[in-house]
Amino acid sequence: MKASRKEALTALVFVSPWIIGFTLFLLYPLLASVYYSFCNYSVLKPPVWVGLANYRNLIRDDVFRDSLVNTLVYAAMALPTGMAVAIGLAMMLNAKVKGQTFYRTIFYVPSLVPGVPLAVLWLWVFSGKQGIINAVIQPWLDALSRALVHLHLHVTLTAPQWLTNATWAKPALVLMSVWGAGNAMLIYLAGLQDVPQHLYEAAELDGAGWWSKTWNVTLPMLSPVILFNGVMGIIGALQIFTIPYIMFPGGSPARSTYFYAMYLYDNAFLYLKMGYACAMGWIMFVITVALTVFALKLSSRHVHYGGS
Repeated sequence: MKASRKEALTALVFVSPWIIGFTLFLLYPLLASVYYSFCNYSVLKPPVWVGLANYRNLIRDDVFRDSLVNTLVYAAMALPTGMAVAIGLAMMLNAKVKGQTFYRTIFYVPSLVPGVPLAVLWLWVFSGKQGIINAVIQPWLDALSRALVHLHLHVTLTAPQWLTNATWAKPALVLMSVWGAGNAMLIYLAGLQDVPQHLYEAAELDGAGWWSKTWNVTLPMLSPVILFNGVMGIIGALQIFTIPYIMFPGGSPARSTYFYAMYLYDNAFLYLKMGYACAMGWIMFVITVALTVFALKLSSRHVHYGGS
C-alpha cells in the first residue's frame, strides 16, 4: 500500500509541471473568460456583473454583424479554393518526376513565412501601380481594350485596385491564403502515398481514365484527410487576423475586410471592453463548434476509412 502511494506521488510530481501549466495558462483563462463575458470589465477596474447585457448588445451591434458576415464570406471563398489548390498540388507532386524533392520543398516553403513579413510582401505585390500582379495583367487588358475598339466598343479596362476597392479586397486575401497552402498540401501528399496501388491497377483493367481514377479512387481514399483539413481550415479561416490587420487598417476599404478577430481584438485592447470581447470569443466558439459538427455530419456518408 505504501509502495503504491509512493509511486502515485512520484508520478504526480513528474506530471505536476503540466498540471500547473494547464491550470494557469488554459483552464483559468478559459473559466475567467466565461465569467467576464457576463461582466462589464475594462481590465483597469474590477468586473461588474451585468448578466446577458453583453450578448444582447452584440445582437444590436452593426459592426459585430458586419465583421461576422465578412468572416463567413471570406471562409466560404478561401476554404474550398485552398483545398482544391492543395489537393491539385499534392497530386502533381506525388508524380514520379525528376527533382521531385526540390519541387516539394519549393511549394512548401511559402507556408513557413511569418504573417507580418508576408503581409508587407503582399502589400507590394497588390500595389495598384507598382504591384507585380497588375504589372502583368495591365498589358493584356490594354491589348483587349484596343481589340474592342475594332468592334466599336470604347472600353478602357484597368487592373483591379486590390487594396482600395471593396470588391477586390477579399479575393486578394483569398489569393494570399492559396499561396500559403503548403501545410495542407503536405498532409494531402502523405495521404496520397497511402492509397493502395492495386486499386489503380484494378481501375485501369476496367478501362478507367485519369479523371475516373481520380474521382472513384483517389478522392474516396483521401476523404479522411480532406475532412481533417476541412475542419482545420474552418477553424483557421474564422480566426483570420494578422494579415488583414496589417494590410487593411481599420478594415478598409469600407470595412469590407474588418473580420471578427479584428473587432474582438479592438474591443479587448483598444476600447478596453474585455467583457464584451469575452462574449464575442464565446460566440465564435459556438459558431466554430456548430460548423465543425455540421461538416462532420455532412461528410459521414462520404468519408471512407480503410478497413471499414
